[in-house]
Amino acid sequence: MKKIYLLFFLFTGVFWQDLNIIHSAETQTNVSGSNTSIEGGYTGGATTYQSGSSSATTTNSTSNSNIRSAPPTASAPSYNSMTQDVCSTGASAGLQTFGLGITGGKHFIDKNCERLKLSRILNDFGMKVAAVAILCQDERVFESMIQAGTPCPIDGKIGKDALALWNKYDHERPDYKTYVKRMKKREKVEAELEKIKIEKLEPINNEDLR
Repeated sequence: MKKIYLLFFLFTGVFWQDLNIIHSAETQTNVSGSNTSIEGGYTGGATTYQSGSSSATTTNSTSNSNIRSAPPTASAPSYNSMTQDVCSTGASAGLQTFGLGITGGKHFIDKNCERLKLSRILNDFGMKVAAVAILCQDERVFESMIQAGTPCPIDGKIGKDALALWNKYDHERPDYKTYVKRMKKREKVEAELEKIKIEKLEPINNEDLR
């Protein structure tokens, strides 16, 4: 019986000793901080290089300080007519470079628009001849009135009397430049027609002389 108890105690002691060894081999201790250390039963690997070999890491960083940013946008001035009943239009433009920016704008008066509005107002007041007279300041209207046989008023004259004055003072016509060119071409055509007429009459005159 004593031998059985002795073997039991020996076996128990060996068993607990093995458990302590296994427990100590599997214990891990974590240390908080910038790095974590693992202890107990852990073997770290190592990099082995062959004889004559080496390992090197090169990092190149290139910075370019000569960078030109995009220039700011040039804002052209806006046109505000304040009302719809105006006879002007606006135009603006802008130019922007790295060192200088230029913008500008201008109003342009529409003379034809003003002429139509003034004529409409005069007609509403019953001044029909005056309304036609202001429209005749446009060379297209003036030419159309001549072609229609109703010449534009001048110096209080209308009809044939007005046409006689326009022919006398033709330099006052709004279409004077166009009128002069047209008259020169007509004179040239008339001269050619007269020449052809004379050439046709010469044989007849020669026959009469015989």
